Amino acid sequence: MENKNSKKGQMEIAPELLDKMDAYWRATNYLSVGQIYLWDNPLMRQPLKAEHIKPMLLGHWGTTPGQNFIYVHLNRIIKKYDLK
Repeated sequence: MENKNSKKGQMEIAPELLDKMDAYWRATNYLSVGQIYLWDNPLMRQPLKAEHIKPMLLGHWGTTPGQNFIYVHLNRIIKKYDLK
């Protein structure tokens, strides 16, 4: 799922794999926000209300997207090289 790039033998990620990785990254960010901020109603089946939000937050949003980004790419490398 990775293609050779014309630049010095570098590898580029195939568009299909990139789309899947992006969707996975967005899903992990959504779950992270829910875990950090929401007490109830994680699937937003009801309009968001104050009682759905945790009174005291555990963690913070600042590092989460970066950690999820690294996780997505490490997972790709583990799968690519079968590093179980």
